[in-house]
Formats: sequence, C-alpha cells, structure tokens
Amino acid sequence: MEFIDIVDIVLLTYIFYLLLKLIRETRAGQLVKGILFLVAGYIISFNTGMKAISFFLEKILNIGVLAMIILFQPELRRALEKAGRSKFGIRLFGLGQSNSERKLLWANAIDSICDSCVELSASCTGALIVIERQVRLGEQIETGTILNATPSKEVFGNIFYPKAPLHDGAVIMRDGFILAAACFLPKPQKDASINKKLGSRHRAAIGMSENSDAVVIVVSEETGQISVALNGNLTRDYTREKLRKVLEATIYNDIKEIEIGKKKLFSFFSGRSDK
Repeated sequence: MEFIDIVDIVLLTYIFYLLLKLIRETRAGQLVKGILFLVAGYIISFNTGMKAISFFLEKILNIGVLAMIILFQPELRRALEKAGRSKFGIRLFGLGQSNSERKLLWANAIDSICDSCVELSASCTGALIVIERQVRLGEQIETGTILNATPSKEVFGNIFYPKAPLHDGAVIMRDGFILAAACFLPKPQKDASINKKLGSRHRAAIGMSENSDAVVIVVSEETGQISVALNGNLTRDYTREKLRKVLEATIYNDIKEIEIGKKKLFSFFSGRSDK
C-alpha cells in the first residue's frame, strides 16, 4: 500500500461521514437503513447458496438507486443545498464592495428594520421580513415584485399596510436594500409538529429558515409580538434592542467572513501568507 492509497481511503471515509450527516434524522436516513438490510440479506443468501432469494434481492438493489432518487428527491435536494452552504461562497459575494460600505448599508438597514418592527408591533400590523445571507433566494424573489428600494420605516409601513397591494407576502432584503416584496415562502418541513397557535406568517418564516440560512423577522397581526426564525427555530418576544443585537451579530459576522475571505484570496493570488 502506497501513501496515495491511504489518502484515498481517508477521503472516501470522510465523504461517507458527510453523507451520513446529511441524511441523519430524515426520511432518507430510514431508507438507507432499509437498503443496508437488503445488502446484508443479499450477501448472506449469496454466500449460503440461496439462489432464488439472492436473485430476487439483486434485482431489487439494481433499481434501488433510481427509486431512491425519485421517491426522495426533496430530501436529496435539501441535502445538496446544505452541502453547498460553504463559507467560501459567502466570502465571495461581497467582492464588489468594501467592508465599510457594506457595514454602513446594513447599519442603516438594521435601524430601519428595528424602527419599523416596533411601529408595526404597536399597531398590530402583520409583517414578514427576510434577510438574505449566503444562500441566494432567487426562487422566492421571482414570486414577488422587484422594488430595489432603500429601507426606511415609511417604506415598510407602506408595504405592510393592510390595504396595500404588496402587504400579503414577504419582503426580501439583499445587501442592505429591499429587493422584492409580496414574495411567497416555502412551507416548513414538519408543518404538523408546529404549534397550532402560530399563523401562516410564522409557519412561512420557519419554512424559509429551514430551507436557507436567512434571518426571518415576523410581526404578529393578532398580538403584535415580534419573532425571529433562524435555522428552523422560532424565538419570540423581541424588543427593539434584542432584535438589533441579533441582526448585528448575524449580519456583521457575515461581513467579517467576507473580509477574511478577501484577504485570503488576495494572499493566495499574490503568493503572500498572513502571519
């Protein structure tokens, strides 16, 4: 055995480990257990000379991969999307802007979001705001109306005014701007397990945070309560300051990652290394 063989085995083991992490606690994970059971049955029947059983299991395994792709396409798609959420991608998205420019844009946007949510909460006006991060939300943006507007509490107030044409749906923000409004969001993966008291906005927020790394802010139309969905989890009872802290911690960390990525990319192409 040569050194490259060891590297080959280690890489293959790591790939299998990543695959197991992706399918863990999903319906696809249960399917893999069933396939392993069939493989074990095939090996036993083949080695013991059970020709009929081994022939039958062989035919099942031959079509098993195709059946898995067809039946579990949604799970496989989510797994591939999750695998594609590398930090390298988020660092490349900001190459056209300086760190200070991005921070200034988002500082103004965060102020507008917090002010708007407090006012909408006081009047019990429903709102749904999605802040795009690393994962691009092109599919959701296409369902809405493109605005490319500078955020302000007046703009948010006009969008979410109950009789306004764009109030029914979500606002999606990108790079500190309101990119689109009246956007439809995906349903949560486990809709039946969500608290029945939560309305359609909260469910849409959970679904969007499950399918991406976006930060989703919800203002309840019934209670005026401000909630935030992140990574499939919904937390409630946000004040202005608490909301600001969450947004700054999340968004500014992304900006920091972008700046680190720029420096490493520059060092790579210039042949220098950071010390």
